[in-house]
Amino acid sequence: MQTISNYNFKGKRALIRVDFNVPLNEKFEITDDTRMRAALPTINKIIADGGSPVIMSHLGRPKNGPEAKFSLKPLVKHLSELLGGARVKIAPDCIGDKVKEMANNVLPGEVLILENLRFYKEETAGDEAFAAKLAENGDCWVNDAFGTAHRAHASTAVIAKFFPNDKMFGYLIESEVESLDKVVKNPQRPLTAIMGGAKVSSKITIIENLLDKVDNLILGGGMTFTFVKANGGKVGNSICEDNFLKTAKNIQKLAAEKGVKLIMATDVLAADDFSQDADTQIVPANEIPDGWEGLDAGPESIAKFIEVIENSGTILWNGPVGVFEIEKFANGSRAIGEAIVAATKKGAFSLVGGGDSVALVNQFGFADGVSYISTAGGALLEYLEGKTLPGIAAVRGE
Repeated sequence: MQTISNYNFKGKRALIRVDFNVPLNEKFEITDDTRMRAALPTINKIIADGGSPVIMSHLGRPKNGPEAKFSLKPLVKHLSELLGGARVKIAPDCIGDKVKEMANNVLPGEVLILENLRFYKEETAGDEAFAAKLAENGDCWVNDAFGTAHRAHASTAVIAKFFPNDKMFGYLIESEVESLDKVVKNPQRPLTAIMGGAKVSSKITIIENLLDKVDNLILGGGMTFTFVKANGGKVGNSICEDNFLKTAKNIQKLAAEKGVKLIMATDVLAADDFSQDADTQIVPANEIPDGWEGLDAGPESIAKFIEVIENSGTILWNGPVGVFEIEKFANGSRAIGEAIVAATKKGAFSLVGGGDSVALVNQFGFADGVSYISTAGGALLEYLEGKTLPGIAAVRGE
């Protein structure tokens, strides 16, 4: 398999699938360029070799063909600035004779951005004829969009067949896959996963898959109370999925059978209102009074979480253990972040992934203290579920 590091892009048009689905304000100004910055190492490598990056991406969710508000035009100037003033042009479309002509004439060191792929329904349908037209704009294909690697779209997977010997991952996907494999395939032991969030239902398949891999599984956040109720506890007004009580019992049974240590809150910070001004009290997790709801882990639980994390060799964190957006209920999640940073300093490999977890580490300033932060959403979760990602399989030839 080709790798971006050993491939020479000199004189080549490198068709790169990136994830430039960035947020824009009402003035069409980029409000967060994280995804653009993530692609820079790949783009810069191609330029340094003497190649010409031809960039493909989607933006937003256009419904019926081209819409001005979903154009990639607002990204041109900023990408040029990020690339130190490189000349960046945008094509009027992503396929067609005019686009092909522009791609054929792009000079080494110049960058061409193709217009929004999702202006065509054929992109999300994985249409092979559409993929063939896209392929005409490049001499090789680089997939660097991990955030869309779980989709079998024309530009993320189907296009691979038109570049049998000239396809590869970009640096971002390489680092994502390498980091995830350190967790799910080659972990230092003990491996601890911390799964938080409100609902068991959204994490069932991940939890079940992780039970075959982890030594310790810390379950936190709102999903805790589904387990508490399944075991006959009182959860007051806490969030609880009554339809998943059997599932919770089954997860506990599976963990015991596989020798996985399942750790959940034994005490919680309960509140009489979902607000910073609420009255609070520490209560046993299974004795929450009527009218009260558990919104964070209690001190006894936090101490237990810290002990497990700081003695781990590999740590995966997906989801907060409390309502961290409200300062009063952020202690548990903050303590977990601090423990992960401490464990990483001692040599553990730590991976943080999922929207809320990433927001959390950035909010509390932990980003530099963990080994890797995955910005992917659905692709990360599906990888953790053990699913084959079409965008990964297409490059590997699987």
